[in-house]
Amino acid sequence: MLPFDDALRLILESAPAMGGERIALGQGAGRVLAEELIAHTPLPTFDYSAMDGYAVASHAFQSDGPWMLPVRGESRAGALAPDLTPNSVCRIFTGAPIPNGADAVVMQEDVTRDRDSARFTLRPVLGAHIRRRGEDLAEGTSALARGTRLNAFQLGLAAALDRSELLVARRPRVTILCTGEELRAPGSPATPGSIPDSNGPSLAALVTSAGGIAELAPRTGDTLDATEQAIRAALRGSDLLLTVGGVSVGEHDLVREALARAGAQLEFWKVQIRPGKPLAFGRFGETRILGLPGNPVSAQLTFALFGMPLLRAMQGDRQPTPPRGHARLHSELRQKPGRTGFYRAVLDGDRAITAPNQASGSAASLAYADALLIVPADSAGFAAGDSVEMIRLAEL
Repeated sequence: MLPFDDALRLILESAPAMGGERIALGQGAGRVLAEELIAHTPLPTFDYSAMDGYAVASHAFQSDGPWMLPVRGESRAGALAPDLTPNSVCRIFTGAPIPNGADAVVMQEDVTRDRDSARFTLRPVLGAHIRRRGEDLAEGTSALARGTRLNAFQLGLAAALDRSELLVARRPRVTILCTGEELRAPGSPATPGSIPDSNGPSLAALVTSAGGIAELAPRTGDTLDATEQAIRAALRGSDLLLTVGGVSVGEHDLVREALARAGAQLEFWKVQIRPGKPLAFGRFGETRILGLPGNPVSAQLTFALFGMPLLRAMQGDRQPTPPRGHARLHSELRQKPGRTGFYRAVLDGDRAITAPNQASGSAASLAYADALLIVPADSAGFAAGDSVEMIRLAEL
């Protein structure tokens, strides 16, 4: 059985690169840059006013105030600015270019306007309320690094850099194969002993969240030949194959043997974690394979902990694993040492309240949770009030 960190490292180091594709800027949310974005012009590209007011030359205010100066011309956004006439001021608006000869802007709230003249009571400060050319990004500066997963604000920066297209990593194609005679589609007619498949929809949503393209393969039953054929079909055209169930040691756990018969190479099939110990990882050419346990919490958490980072690494994401924080335990949390524990909890400010039902089949406890509390494999747990490491589910 591999320790958690060793298993995760092995999986991430095996991640194949997806290659790049060009997309329109508006399609970039959540995609990973496959190029470095360089500012080919300064940002901003010209000096402009940060306020509505008056563009002035500070040397015109050498004598004692107050000062009354004529207003000559106007600078507005989207138009060329007039030159500043000596010993005058220019009306200016937010975003408008700074006139030649001006070196400060006085906001209109500090000026009294009298027809074609403006009265100033305070001496302007050199450079006041001027956004300088290149103060945000100098020409030639790296604006966004390769491997950045783009959010709305970074897309805004790319637009400011005048980019209409972006080179991003191709989205990995993920096939999800759920196994088990007992499974049926949610909402379909129930038969004795059947259960609705909750893993398929959940895993598909997690795949999409990590930037992949999810496809749910037809579910397969508990015969070796059928499982092998389903695996062979699922491997075709997939960058990642997820099998769900059948990786333990029961008589009906056939996935490991079926993978071997299909030509896959398994690198490990047990990890020192709870829940989710029977996790298999392997490869078939450039296709990676994760064999997930069948219990809902085990399947969904092991994919969140291993599969989502793998998908991000395949896209070149510089931060494939979720950030970790800390919370203070509301009550004690105990475990038998030997496996790293990931425990569902609800957050109340900086307090973590562990879910009363930590069973691997409790889908409700995972649906209601905000975080996973992490107890190291060599620890017997923590007392109430102790600080414990955690992963927020919203940040997976």
